[in-house]
Amino acid sequence: MPTIAIIGAGPGMGLAIARTFGSRGFDVALISRTQSKLDSLVQQLADDGITAEGFAADVMDRPSLTAALGAAAARFGGIDVLEYSPAPHDPIPGITLATPSEATVANVQPQLEYYLYGALEAARAVLPTMRKAGTGTMLFTTGGGSIDPRPMLGNVNAAAAALRNWVLNLNKELADSGVYAGHVAINVWIGDGGPEGTPSAQPEQIAPLYWELHEARDRAEVVFTS
Repeated sequence: MPTIAIIGAGPGMGLAIARTFGSRGFDVALISRTQSKLDSLVQQLADDGITAEGFAADVMDRPSLTAALGAAAARFGGIDVLEYSPAPHDPIPGITLATPSEATVANVQPQLEYYLYGALEAARAVLPTMRKAGTGTMLFTTGGGSIDPRPMLGNVNAAAAALRNWVLNLNKELADSGVYAGHVAINVWIGDGGPEGTPSAQPEQIAPLYWELHEARDRAEVVFTS
């Protein structure tokens, strides 16, 4: 059975992506900070007939992330698809918002650690095996601000844009290797309760894009707008 590893797994996009791939025959490795929350997601997937397991790790603790991906690969016999989309639903020390004029090394560095450096570490953990096999998919998620930045997210958008730039360049590098890297920019509010006038979509509406990219491999990037 092929396996997808979802980094930043939660009850929204992570669960929807897990169901999208799991319903198509994939086993699922879920990675996020809290084991109890992972256990809940694993049970929900089991109820859907999907084999899954949770591996607790923090993307800002890179050794723990590498260890979790190694454990997932050992449990399932490898990782065929990597999806990276950490999203801070709970307060994380150092992760604060700043406008461009308020941006400092102190408030941008944690964002780089969270978005870019975590993605680099995740890729380093799976890419050598994918390259050797001549197949594999790596998908990285940001918000729409990585392309069209918003002042209230000045430091976040800078880090997300760095991740986007790296993914697009990685896509070029891997073009003839059999390994595919792609970027998904979600330019809507995910779920209910967004600011008035802000476009929104449910995770189940967005998740099929990941399967389409995995299957088609014909674009370096897709932007979800509605």
